[in-house]
Amino acid sequence: MRYVRPKKALGQHFLCDLSIARRIADTVDACPVLPILEVGPGTGVLTQFLLEKGRPLRVVEIDNESVSYLLQHFPQLADEDIIPDDFLKMHLERTFGEPFVLTGNYPYNISSQIFLRVAEYRDLIPCCTGMVQKEVAERLAAQPGTKAFGILSALVQMWYDVEYLFTVEPEVFNPPPKVRSAVIRLIRNARTEAGCDERLYRRLVKTVFNQRRKMLRVTLRGLLAQLDNERGCTTDYSAMLAEPLFTRRPEQLSVDDFIALTQRISRKDYSI
Repeated sequence: MRYVRPKKALGQHFLCDLSIARRIADTVDACPVLPILEVGPGTGVLTQFLLEKGRPLRVVEIDNESVSYLLQHFPQLADEDIIPDDFLKMHLERTFGEPFVLTGNYPYNISSQIFLRVAEYRDLIPCCTGMVQKEVAERLAAQPGTKAFGILSALVQMWYDVEYLFTVEPEVFNPPPKVRSAVIRLIRNARTEAGCDERLYRRLVKTVFNQRRKMLRVTLRGLLAQLDNERGCTTDYSAMLAEPLFTRRPEQLSVDDFIALTQRISRKDYSI
């Protein structure tokens, strides 16, 4: 087998530029000792340079055609190092039995889900690098107060410092995507605990950003009413919503602001 057909349903765009592949591989040097898990290796353009790192390497690939190609062309990888699975469904704690670096040319259609899963496994993945759609990279690295700051920013940046490394043009892929790409790097930050009810934090972030053009006092009314209903109580939160903070829009809040607001809602501290 000499050729793997890129499959649109899997979001496959195979990188053809070896110099860019090497640059992506070098991003894992931020954590120079840990084993590496590559997502979506395809025909192994990135894999060949990761092997040069001399570290334990495993690749996870959902496409059976690509798996066959990798087994045939990469004898350096043992059969158990080529995992025919869906990354989003894997038990990541079983991959190496220790923390690892995650990297890859991530499928565009599931890249946001991949990074949300990385945040879930933050204690297992101290470093994550790779290539995504440029818009996703911008959202991951966005700072509060910018239009790109949103759900993905607030959920991932709670646990990681994100760096936008460089942009990649469409013509270096087969087939060329209709969008530009970018390479990013996530490094685990110093936060050891959420400092709040993490489920409520996620719920709060998603609620306000789903209506990001509206002020917080508008988007939070429905959520606070839902919480009161779940708690079996009725609370007057009009004093809280009248505060200047709640005239702001969600992108104007930092991760720490969202944590503080989650703490306040958790303890029903509406009147302060």
